[in-house]
Amino acid sequence: MTTAAGPATVSTLKEAEEFAAAGVTDITYAVGITPDKLDRVLALRGAGVDLAVTLDTVVQAQAVAEASRRAGAAIPALIEIDCDGHRSGVLPHDRERLLAIARALTEAGALRGVLTHAGDSYGARGDAALRACAEGERASAVAAATILREAGYECPVVSVGSTPTAHFAENLDGVTEVRAGVFVFFDLVMAGIGVCAVDDIAVSVLATVIGHQQEKGWILVDAGWMAMSRDRGTSKQALDQGYGLVCDIDGAPLADLIMVDANQEHGILALRPGSGAVLPDLPIGTRLRILPNHACATGAQHDRYHVLRSDSRDVEAVWPRFGGW
Repeated sequence: MTTAAGPATVSTLKEAEEFAAAGVTDITYAVGITPDKLDRVLALRGAGVDLAVTLDTVVQAQAVAEASRRAGAAIPALIEIDCDGHRSGVLPHDRERLLAIARALTEAGALRGVLTHAGDSYGARGDAALRACAEGERASAVAAATILREAGYECPVVSVGSTPTAHFAENLDGVTEVRAGVFVFFDLVMAGIGVCAVDDIAVSVLATVIGHQQEKGWILVDAGWMAMSRDRGTSKQALDQGYGLVCDIDGAPLADLIMVDANQEHGILALRPGSGAVLPDLPIGTRLRILPNHACATGAQHDRYHVLRSDSRDVEAVWPRFGGW
């Protein structure tokens, strides 16, 4: 059960510090820990935050144990499991490596459990493939936890999570928590996977038309990659959305109009290649909303969110953002 105190998953220690300042006390830092960050981890734990770190090597486990020994207080850690070959982690049936990490860690630290992320699900298409990714994620984490428990190690947390698998999981037996981040907003990548509809996307960048290149079929706006990010996450999907899908001021998509290219401060809008649509007449000063490929990357370009209801143009709240590591 989530409360104001957590649990929360963060990807930087800056996020952990900001969350802690806001009263969140149950936090998982889900990026591999390095020795130079352990003093900040200990400072947060000393302030009453139950911050757990993530690791997948004996070297990291030894560093956590040594820092715990020096501080006289155990730092809890989750062993990252590689459930699909996407990125990092220990293979779920690599008993020797799992137990070596657990031994090194528990010399002075504390084994909190196992954690995995089905990153390969972002390349899955169709309900059956997404369900298979979700089951692979679950089964991998549970298998690794079973190895640790059978060897006598406590493994209270079995953590899984990616936005696609969180929406398509049919069985969570053996799992204690599910983490899913971008479901808060959704984005064009999620729509392309089939996790949501375009109309479900709840974040956009407000842009203004600043010029035209009629002979090229271009409309220029004042939102380039500094506003949208360089993320081209839909480029390998069936429908390439360029740097973003263009909508009118109320969020209704304009037929086949996308941001086809982006300079630092200039966005270039044009019809999707092969489209039979007509380039809309958008005079200078027209306000548009551009839906992002990747909500996280686009959000990180800005210092605040302006919050509106879907049927209104009135700003009801301003939510500040922060950056850094």
